[in-house]
Amino acid sequence: MPPLSEPEHAGSPIIGIALMAVITIILAVLLLHLCLGFHLPQGDEYVPVVFKIMNVDHTDGNGKMIRKSYLVLKNIDKISYPNRNLAVKLYVNDKEANLLLPTLNGDASCNVHHYGFQNIGGLGTHGGMNAGTGRWYPDQTIWIDFNNGMFGPGDTIRIEVYDSTTGQIISRDTYPPERKYTVKWFYNYFLNPQAV
Repeated sequence: MPPLSEPEHAGSPIIGIALMAVITIILAVLLLHLCLGFHLPQGDEYVPVVFKIMNVDHTDGNGKMIRKSYLVLKNIDKISYPNRNLAVKLYVNDKEANLLLPTLNGDASCNVHHYGFQNIGGLGTHGGMNAGTGRWYPDQTIWIDFNNGMFGPGDTIRIEVYDSTTGQIISRDTYPPERKYTVKWFYNYFLNPQAV
């Protein structure tokens, strides 16, 4: 009598059916959550620190507290930026301040309405207004003298610098520096789709 032939398929069809059912249920639940308006946690868009806040001052030359709102930014990048095309936004305690600073070129800032700041200066502001020589080179600083009382001791300051020709953000820095390991850091590092 010939021996019985063995079946030609391997594995259990029950395991395959169970796996397909579980995967289908998980996908259906995710789709339902997205359709009902629930969002998966995502981190904020990462913006590098190109222009770092080096110093914040609230005192006059004699050290007397006058709520002077004065800060110094430094280009810590390896490349230079045309200062004519750099615009600044200021946030104090996560609220946007009333500031109109559409250029960091010293000559060009003289020709705009000073709204929220008194003056700017430093090596990074040098160069002609219309010439292509006005650049903020690496390791150069720019100081901004905001209107007195824009911010004071204990306030959290965030400076965002934009390219005014494209509207894209170039740099974001916060003073005092944020703690590194926060819930926001966790979302950005572990749950951000780009990081994954």
